[in-house]
Amino acid sequence: MKLLGISGSLRAASLNTALARAAAEAFAPAAFTLADLNLPLYDGDLEARGMPEAVLALNAAIRDADAIVIATPEYNAALSGVLKNALDWSSRVKPMPLTGKPVAILSAAAGRAGGQRAQMTLRHCLLAFDALVLPAPQVFVHASAFEDGRLTDETALKLVAQLMARLRTAV
Repeated sequence: MKLLGISGSLRAASLNTALARAAAEAFAPAAFTLADLNLPLYDGDLEARGMPEAVLALNAAIRDADAIVIATPEYNAALSGVLKNALDWSSRVKPMPLTGKPVAILSAAAGRAGGQRAQMTLRHCLLAFDALVLPAPQVFVHASAFEDGRLTDETALKLVAQLMARLRTAV
């Protein structure tokens, strides 16, 4: 089984990357890969000259995965530009690699809603891809649930485990 993790944050100490890794531990056993979203901004002129190698690599990783877990931060009440840009690039490859893929969404944020609005916008964006987005459990994690870059809150860990069990079943 192959699980692809996608974190909507590029920061080295990203809580969402840590959350994606915690999800992978709960999903185990599986081969886990964390996608690289350090992509150029989508530009039709750049696309016309040929898909950037990083975009091709991302789409190959999506195609190769049996399941996908996306951890999205919340930036200004929405998903991050980094994540939206990756989705925009992914939509330019036919057939779209996310089509039919089981996808679990979670979020970590400093705000008290834990990224709830970001998840709503991400779910909306994923409609165009016809991905099999799990509806529940919805996992919103506050930044205080992490210690030294690891998810340690027992309630959050249980929710992540429940979501990953549903993702495994969806595969």
